[in-house]
Amino acid sequence: MKNTAIIIPSRLEAKRFPNKPLAKINNVPMIIHVLNRAKESKIGEVFVATPDDEIFQVVKENGEKAILTKPDHPSGSDRIYEAYIKELENNVDLIINLQGDMPNIKPNSISKLEKLMRNNDCDIGTLASYIADKNDMTDTNVVKVQMDAMLKDDDFLKAKDFFRIKQDLNHEKIYHHIGIYAFTNIALTKYVKFARSKLEIQRNLEQMRALENNLIIKVGLSDSLPLGVDTEEDLAKVSKEMKLL
Repeated sequence: MKNTAIIIPSRLEAKRFPNKPLAKINNVPMIIHVLNRAKESKIGEVFVATPDDEIFQVVKENGEKAILTKPDHPSGSDRIYEAYIKELENNVDLIINLQGDMPNIKPNSISKLEKLMRNNDCDIGTLASYIADKNDMTDTNVVKVQMDAMLKDDDFLKAKDFFRIKQDLNHEKIYHHIGIYAFTNIALTKYVKFARSKLEIQRNLEQMRALENNLIIKVGLSDSLPLGVDTEEDLAKVSKEMKLL
């Protein structure tokens, strides 16, 4: 069995930007833009996993698939596991957790990650891009990934660390982390059984739970950097860019 599903975790309760998934970009809710990019990758079925009936209804009204989950998950990956167990267990062996705040992610980035996972042996895969703006190094909204070696186009290399801000980074191999994770079904099942880890809580980064429990995360290089929407300013920026497409 080699089937892939993309699950987009989405909830209304966000401290910095409440109701973010339903914010309109060119008159379309952001969660629908993300869902459309996922479908355009053509790698498998796409679902939205949400605790919120409002998001559930918007997805359904657009003719797409949504799964209601309980509200109190500690991370998006825990939420997609509930959706996987409810709808997909025994039907897929690869589950992609696509963050719901990247409406302009390129479909070929999603399909590239799936291909890398199929061709390599690891628990979890993700993507990164070059850091274009040096200010991103000190921006806590920008998650960085540290590597032992420079990433090239077709590489899929083990991640050393993930962080928002860090001291003494001279000559380190640092990239802009992109919020997408591909889990084998075995790795996702292991992940949710671990307690929240120290660095996961401290850095507010769910991938640290995997690293601190010795799951292998490999990183591929994306040829583009999707704009993550964390604030209303980000929303305006991505809306402007997407009008030009």
